Amino acid sequence: MEILLAGAGVLALCAAVLPNLLHERALSMPLILLVGGLIFGLLPLGHPYGDGVLDPRSHVGAVEVITELGVLVSLVGAGLKSDRLIGWRSWNSTWRLLAITLPLSIGAVALLGWWALALSPAAALLLGAVLSPTDPVLASDVQVPAPHTDDGRGADNEIRFTLTSEAGLNDGLAMPFVLLALVLAGTASTSPVPWLLTEVVVPLAIAVLVGLVCGRLLSWLMFRVRHERLRLGEYSDGLVVLAIAFLPFALCEWLGGIGFVAVFTAAATIRASERSHEYHGVLHEFGDQLERLFVALALLGLGVALGDGLLAGLKLAEVLVAVAAVIVVRPLFGGLALIGGGATQPAATAIAFFGIRGIGSLYYLSYALGHGDFPMADSLWRVTALTIAVSVLVHGLVSGPVMRKLENRGS
Repeated sequence: MEILLAGAGVLALCAAVLPNLLHERALSMPLILLVGGLIFGLLPLGHPYGDGVLDPRSHVGAVEVITELGVLVSLVGAGLKSDRLIGWRSWNSTWRLLAITLPLSIGAVALLGWWALALSPAAALLLGAVLSPTDPVLASDVQVPAPHTDDGRGADNEIRFTLTSEAGLNDGLAMPFVLLALVLAGTASTSPVPWLLTEVVVPLAIAVLVGLVCGRLLSWLMFRVRHERLRLGEYSDGLVVLAIAFLPFALCEWLGGIGFVAVFTAAATIRASERSHEYHGVLHEFGDQLERLFVALALLGLGVALGDGLLAGLKLAEVLVAVAAVIVVRPLFGGLALIGGGATQPAATAIAFFGIRGIGSLYYLSYALGHGDFPMADSLWRVTALTIAVSVLVHGLVSGPVMRKLENRGS
């Protein structure tokens, strides 16, 4: 117990100190955490709770819960920062990435998994669904900052807004493909024939409806309820972030919808209903603190697992697939989707490149492996973990300098 408490204290300190220490430096907080965990995992210290205690493959359920909570909190933050009115023109780049880049990326990574790694069709599709969505948790360096931050990085910044809104939505849109992979693996009851209707159209409609209803109700409680003692916006209490995260998600999942989409929709609805209230800053600050804690927990844990043997048996083909997913597949199909759109060429290039992978990928992999039986599961873990590590390394080193350069040029 003492070791666990000490570890929790270190995590809290890292989450509090690193963002300020690394502000406007080439190194990112996720990169430092991952490397720190990797170094710790490589040390021959032994584990007092037995071998395998740090292996995510032995604790799929715990990984699923931790990563799910991290994604939920980050989706609230992404929704509250989405400060544009929803429309085809204003969200044009986002819709293009969701409609074109996401499915093409899933298909390309699945094809790579089947051809290069000899995965079964179900496992290859799962790999595509796991690695294609961008992550709302690790992308803070390229996303819209806190509400009311008037420094050119807000809703008018095409790069930041597109990456924020895309990450807020495509994590949820990957779920139907994960479920289809479970169907192909023979462990889900749904037939693949009506998949588009039963696992995409209807769940998505439910998610949007639940998100709108919950968002309007919570917004009323925050800003418009007549009784002052019940008006949440009058208090500096950030715990409401958890209500925004949990209530829409639970209700939507109960009704058969896509919970992640409902959470983002609810948060965006709250933001749209009242844009100027200072309470948005309170919610952002509390959500940001929670998000940093989950980032520290997930990436330190992943780094330790990488150093402790998660990559044992790693093959060259797996390395190539992981690298290709980050620096070939996403930039290629992201750039393709944005041709003819409203973004300038430098902005479109940056949007296409910054397809950051992270905690969302760990969630979907642990969810699928906890609910189904996939062959070559160890290979799926190695490729997923390595893809996240490559993304954290590449994007962590270049995101800050590139964004500052583009914003100084007014791109």
